[in-house]
Amino acid sequence: MDITRLPLEHDAAVAAEIRERFAALPERELLARAASASPYLKDLLRREGEWLRGALPDPDAALAAELARDADLAALPATLREMKRRVALLTALADLGGAWELARVTGALSDLADRAVDLCVQRLVEAEVRRGKLPSAEAAGGMVVLAMGKTGARELNYSSDIDLICLFDETRHADWQEARTAFIRVTRRMTSILSDMTDGYVFRTDLRLRPDAAVTPVCLAIGAAESYYESEGRTWERAAFIKARPCAGDLEAGERFLKALTPFVWRKHLDFATIEDTHDMRTRIRDHRGLHGPLKVEGHDLKLGQGGIRDIEFFTQTRQLIAGGRDPSLRSRTTVGGLAALAEAGWIGTETAEELTDLYRAHREVEHRLQMVADQQTHRIPGEVEAFARVAHLAGQEPDAFRDTMLDRLTRTAERTEAFFTPGDAPEEPELSPRTREIVARWQGYPALRSARARTIFRRLRPQLLAELQKARDPDEALLSLDGFLRGLPAGVQVFSLFESNPQLVDLIVDIASVAPDLARYLSRHSSVLDAVIGGHFFEPWPDSVALQADLTLHLARAGDYEAKLDAARRWMKERHFRIGVHHLRGLATAEQVGREYADLARAVIRALWPVVVEEFAARHGPPPGRGAVVLGMGSLGAGRMHARSDIDLIVIYDNKGEMESTGAKPLSAQAYYSRLTQALLTAVTAQTTEGALYAVDMRLRPSGRQGPLATSLAAFRTYQMEDAWTWEHLALTRADPLVGPEDLIDEVEALRQEVLAVRGADPRVSADVADMRRRLAMAKPLRSPWDARNGVGRLMDLELLGQFLTLRRGGAERRLQAQVAVEDPALERADSLFWRLQAASRLLSPDPLHPEALGEGGRAFLQREMGGVEALAEEIERHAEQVGAAFDRWLSEGPPPPVQGR
Repeated sequence: MDITRLPLEHDAAVAAEIRERFAALPERELLARAASASPYLKDLLRREGEWLRGALPDPDAALAAELARDADLAALPATLREMKRRVALLTALADLGGAWELARVTGALSDLADRAVDLCVQRLVEAEVRRGKLPSAEAAGGMVVLAMGKTGARELNYSSDIDLICLFDETRHADWQEARTAFIRVTRRMTSILSDMTDGYVFRTDLRLRPDAAVTPVCLAIGAAESYYESEGRTWERAAFIKARPCAGDLEAGERFLKALTPFVWRKHLDFATIEDTHDMRTRIRDHRGLHGPLKVEGHDLKLGQGGIRDIEFFTQTRQLIAGGRDPSLRSRTTVGGLAALAEAGWIGTETAEELTDLYRAHREVEHRLQMVADQQTHRIPGEVEAFARVAHLAGQEPDAFRDTMLDRLTRTAERTEAFFTPGDAPEEPELSPRTREIVARWQGYPALRSARARTIFRRLRPQLLAELQKARDPDEALLSLDGFLRGLPAGVQVFSLFESNPQLVDLIVDIASVAPDLARYLSRHSSVLDAVIGGHFFEPWPDSVALQADLTLHLARAGDYEAKLDAARRWMKERHFRIGVHHLRGLATAEQVGREYADLARAVIRALWPVVVEEFAARHGPPPGRGAVVLGMGSLGAGRMHARSDIDLIVIYDNKGEMESTGAKPLSAQAYYSRLTQALLTAVTAQTTEGALYAVDMRLRPSGRQGPLATSLAAFRTYQMEDAWTWEHLALTRADPLVGPEDLIDEVEALRQEVLAVRGADPRVSADVADMRRRLAMAKPLRSPWDARNGVGRLMDLELLGQFLTLRRGGAERRLQAQVAVEDPALERADSLFWRLQAASRLLSPDPLHPEALGEGGRAFLQREMGGVEALAEEIERHAEQVGAAFDRWLSEGPPPPVQGR
């Protein structure tokens, strides 16, 4: 800018120094004329010109020196006012000259606010200690000041209020009521020092963001504040705490308080109801301020008006509140940082984030110019011709160009943000049959529609739901299934808001209702899994097992205490379990893929949860004695192929290595330690927390079954398998897979498994034992439907038994059924493919085997796609079952097993 035209004639020396220091700054047309029109800057230059001359050689060092100043209580008010004048002047020149970007300007003002508040708290608490009203001034006696709003985000304007919440840690004071009185006195005197107009002021201070400000004292106990937010906190208060940070006093106490508030601010599920809350808040503000009407630059409120600063802030904060509970990376205090994080996580487009960031910065710079004229907290663009021209010139433009620029910016901001908040007009409902009207009429009595707010949202949503139902293969069938979903919902506001903000979910729920009614009923009990659909990764390729385990481990690390970790594991698992089912339902994954993915998911859960369980148990009973323990996956988990309703089979093997007792505060014998540790794992997996259970777990495959200890020592496991185990236990061992534990112990357990199979598989009694077992299974598990893929001779259970038998006979290491049988006969692999496709589809649709006459149109279409046709499915099943049965009979009659190479 042309610094020679600034109004510095009262001090030629200062003017010359400024011209020299700022000579290299970018040219900014007409800024000199604008500065001449600013009484605020004129006054600052008059009063602090001499100081400015010394500050100009190194503005950053001058700023740091001012922020480092100190004073006793008597001199503090005058010192702070002088600091404010100097920092404001330096910042204004660096801003107008283009030397500092917006973040540096607002950061400098925010740093000044932090320093001023902290100095006040320190000196005033010390005064209370001297009066005997507080026992100690260490860490401000437990008082903490939270910076809120623009102060918290380090985004202060030239004339911003500073929004503060003052709290104190009552646990540090025996007489907390007397301490409260002292801290109230500190807060009031601090406000007076900062806000009183005596030869200028420091900062106008606003304490009204505290809990229930109309009736509560200006400084509250931390415990009382926590109780308020837990029971009565509102959406606008959640939004306010996005920017909150401790700025003065006991900063550690402030951080603990904010951490305790995390569940209040950041909900664990996607919270789309926030959108309507924010929309209502915006409408009330504009109604109160009379800010409706056509968009016009003159007289427009740049903060609260249409297309203004608050629209960008609300747009950003609302999306942060929606998803920040699931994704901590979204919890930026700043608006610009929040937009970048939302774009990075895929919640908004990169183009949207970049444009809104540019608009936000431009709006904030104009806001500074508005307040720079006379140090007034104003956001109104002047309507008077002369005043409008002043602001335009401060912004470096002629009035007409400034008007066009501002109208363009306001319009683009409104276009980017308005649709997000404003509910669209509900479409007309389709024509309904009498039966449909009867079903729809009873929805009003369901628990999900008890509240007026839920009914309001659902009225907007219902036409879309009913229209999508008309597109279903069998609309009546889909309607009944959707009715079951709605009837089972315990509450509706969150789910209906989720649907309204994400129309693709309506299509998905109708799709599920028309194909898999049982899955729709599951959704009504676990509707939070729908969050995953819009979380950004739902339709991406399935990660490998290492990435899955790492992701869950990260979620558990963020969760807090042990109970929170168990809940986090359940939410994580259920979302991914639902994702696998949806991919299967929509043909995005084959039956073989989903079988592997369900198993990957269960493995990741056990592998990530086991160290958490061990750590929690060790805190009471000491670290595991000896080498530790290995958790083995058995059955379908060990074989690496599960369906939607599979439970998991586990065995725990430990090696105490001669250590007979643990060394913790409550020591246990090695056997008791590992048995109770195993029970802790069972509880962690099966317990019904508020988020449900993870899996049903079966441990009957352990040595001696229900009669044996929950955990078995390595030595006892070897002895049992070599000398006492039944043939069926050796068969089960063919699918055992060590999942988690010390690497050397895992290797030893796996080597033992292969040794047992090689030795015990050579027993000539194996064939007779298997034949007897096969007969008993056929009697205990008879065929239940022509489309029963699992039960009956020659079907999947029989084929799995055959695979285990063949593997045991040859002492093989294969766990997967296809690998077990393909070695002997490729035809068995084709039979397995048929049976598994039917089994996986059947278990996704129903807990019971499918019956042709009971399958709805949507389910039949799904099965048609999976099986390549259903008209001759029963005959095809029977043909493959006969092949499997015949092969099994042939191998049972072959006699002793062939020798195992290399053993």
